[in-house]
Amino acid sequence: MLIFSLQGKVGGMAKEELTTRQAAERLQESDRLVRLWCQQGRFPNAHLVEHPRGDYWLIPTNDLVNFVKPIPGPVPKPKTEKVRKTARR
Repeated sequence: MLIFSLQGKVGGMAKEELTTRQAAERLQESDRLVRLWCQQGRFPNAHLVEHPRGDYWLIPTNDLVNFVKPIPGPVPKPKTEKVRKTARR
């Protein structure tokens, strides 16, 4: 099955989509990191295109306009109040 991504018109405006490599150049990041962000859903309108030679992501340029790069590193655990345990004797 071959699926194409056509650049159609949305609301009268041409919808421009970028590959992960093109988006990586604009964001000054690696292609691999942009693919990871796509998998994580950080670009809400990005979609995976199936292709016989390998699937690839297309990212609308609108998703890059207000994109804020996440801070690298592990996700911090939420802080909870520590309950004091009293020793029972």
